[in-house]
Amino acid sequence: MSPRNEWADFFNSHAPEYEENIFTKNTAAEVDFLVNELGISPGQSLLDVGCGTGRHSIELARRGYVVTGLDVSAGMLEEARRRAAVANADVSWVEADATDFAFERRFDAVLCLCEGAFGLLGSQDDPIAQPLTILGHVAAAMKTRAKCLFTVLNGYALARRHTQVDVLRDVFDPIALVERSECAPRGTTDIIPLRERGFVPTELVLLFAQAGLEVAHIWGGTAGNWGKRAIDLDEIEIMVLAHKPPEPPLPPYALYACR
Repeated sequence: MSPRNEWADFFNSHAPEYEENIFTKNTAAEVDFLVNELGISPGQSLLDVGCGTGRHSIELARRGYVVTGLDVSAGMLEEARRRAAVANADVSWVEADATDFAFERRFDAVLCLCEGAFGLLGSQDDPIAQPLTILGHVAAAMKTRAKCLFTVLNGYALARRHTQVDVLRDVFDPIALVERSECAPRGTTDIIPLRERGFVPTELVLLFAQAGLEVAHIWGGTAGNWGKRAIDLDEIEIMVLAHKPPEPPLPPYALYACR
């Protein structure tokens, strides 16, 4: 039996209300930004990891892109399918964990927005292994020279809003930049324990490089306020634009050894 995924439980319960969040109201402008920075054209393929209710996937499909939306939450995907039908948008929806997926095809670009599973830790997840595993699967899904764009939780802001009391109470871990919280879905008394991981730019560059991806830019990236701008220490998210470089050529001695 696979371990319980607390974030799937949370998003299954939150799915009907997700699009009421204020940060979901700027989708068209965000997709304009995505298309420009990823350098993609209609007809090209995109993978949206942690697609949620599909607001970016659906808008991209409406503009002529070939989109696959992946999410761990059946409830979020149910909402995504309903919204795609209303918008007459053709998206391939896949229910899978971002730490455990694979496709035979390779994509022209990959998205992982609004955390999109990156740093949303299960109770047993290691705070370094989890994001690195996601990056490994993303890199494997990308064509050579393809770009990916992530927005991740801002570790600076996470640290600045906590106190030493929070550290002593195990609400915030300053070593791993992990915040613990609890959520009771509306209409229930069930308590879902949650762990969420923040990141800082230097480690993001290292994590992406470890997965074979080269970071091109790191910007402030909170949903509803994207732009090529410096990070605000108190904003919610950081944006990372990276690409998959071509394989480096073998050195001459390696070629000789292969003969």
